[in-house]
Order: sequence, then structure tokens, then C-alpha cells
Amino acid sequence: MNGFDSAVLRDTTVIERFLDSLWTECGLSKNTLGAYRSDLLAYARWLRSRDLVLGAAVRADLQAYLGYCLNAGAKPRTTARLLSSIRRLYRYLLREGEVQEDPTALIETPKLGRPLPRSITEEQVGRLLASPDTATALGLRDRAMLETLYATGLRVSELVGLTLSQVDLDAGVVRVIGKGNKERLVPLGEEAVAWLDGFLGDGRSPLVRGHDTDALFPTARGAAMTRQAFWYNIKRYARAAGIGAALSPHTLRHAFATHLINHGADLRVVQMLLGHADLSTTQIYTEVARERLKTLHMRHHPRG
Repeated sequence: MNGFDSAVLRDTTVIERFLDSLWTECGLSKNTLGAYRSDLLAYARWLRSRDLVLGAAVRADLQAYLGYCLNAGAKPRTTARLLSSIRRLYRYLLREGEVQEDPTALIETPKLGRPLPRSITEEQVGRLLASPDTATALGLRDRAMLETLYATGLRVSELVGLTLSQVDLDAGVVRVIGKGNKERLVPLGEEAVAWLDGFLGDGRSPLVRGHDTDALFPTARGAAMTRQAFWYNIKRYARAAGIGAALSPHTLRHAFATHLINHGADLRVVQMLLGHADLSTTQIYTEVARERLKTLHMRHHPRG
């Protein structure tokens, strides 16, 4: 193996070491680490095609790579994400003393307008929640899941991962383990408590059928539900409710936040309920509320 091949192999090792540090220090999920790995290995391959390695790249090389990505059809948001991944890697290498300069230091991140999260109206939420056939165990489970999701704004991974011990119906709260293993208590509200109580009393046992599981919302086979299965259910119930907009489990999380703010909830309270680390992430919902108010004004004001 020649010197260049050894350096290429070392780049791959460096990337894996960097990912290990992200996992240790930040507790990032497998999906997030996988996205970092994909971005950084693609960058390393491009450098290799130009007989370069990570430690030898300069600002012009990085600019050329970003230009290459744009010419290949990458959207500005994707390019910004690539730059963010590479910037974080070089900061790690600088900290470890493996490079003397950060080639990303003088490259500005593209300014991107934040897309407003897609939400649905309160009336549409009501129709969606009423869609499951609660005369069946599966329908009762799905109604309890939808009510819980809308009442709490949980991420779908948090919802399907709930266990019996995380729910306290007497106190009316659910204990959630969110991103970075951070714990938060979220109120359930009377409707969600009532449907959960009904499901636990009448619907869960027929699904579990002797299986040893502590999953709050088991499948018909007694196993924990997957995100994909719940996404499929959401789409099915949206069609049944006559909701034309493309829905996902995240849509109800957006509706939860937007409707709270529409009814006067404090932004920091919504931040805590959603489990956002940064208030700026939550602030986008004030823009959604503002857009909704504009629409209502235009529709109902005589000079709108």
C-alpha cells in the first residue's frame, strides 16, 4: 500500500472516530450519525478523485466540492447540510490537532428560508381522531394513540416507544425520553386520559394475548409498533376522514404546537412540551399562527 492509499484509509478511520465522538458527546441517534457518515464519506471520495485527503484540503477545494454538488442537482438546503457536516468534522480535527487550519472557516452557510411546518385545522383533527372503529381492540388502540399524539405533541418514535410505566393516568401525565435521552413530563389532558383508560381496560389485553411486553400500544401480534406501521395508519385514517392533505405522524405534532399558540400558549411552555433544546426551533410555530391569522383576516374582514 502506497502513502496515498494509507492516507485514504486513515481518512475513513478519522471519520468513524469523529462519529464515535458525536455519539459519546451528543448522544445523536443512529439515523443522524448515518446522515453524517454518508455526507463525509461522499466528500472523502470526491477528494480522493482529485488525489486529495481530508488533512490536505483547503478552502478552494471545499468550494469546488460544494459547486460540484450544486451542479449535480443538490438543493441549497442539502448543500447547507453538507457544509454543516464537513464544518463539524474539521472543527473536531482542529481540536484533536490533526489539521492546522479549518478550510470551512471563511465559507458562509447559505441563508435559507425556513419552510413552515404543515398543519391541519382543529376541525380536521376532530375528524381524524374520530376515524378509528373503537368497537374493535385495534380501533380503540389507534384512537388512544391519535388522542395521545395530539394531546402531547410527541415525536412518533417517542409515541410508539411508550411503555406502561411511562404513563400515569391518575396524575394525567406521560414521562417521555426524548432526544439525547432527555426526560420530560407532558400533560395528557382529559380526553387522552379517558381514551387511554378505555384502551388499557378493554383493548390492550386482546392484543397482548399472553405475550410478555410492556409496550403501551402493542400490535395485533403483541409486539411494539413501528414508526412505519403507525405512519400507514395515519394515512389510512386521513383518507377515511376525507382529509386531502398529505399527513404524517409529524403533522399532528405540528398541529399540537400550532393550535396551542393559536389559543395563547406561551412559547417557552410549548418549547418544553415539544422537547426542543433551542427556542428558535419552536418559534417557527408563531409564524404558522401568524399565517393562519392573515388567512382568517383576508377571508372574513370586509377590506381583507
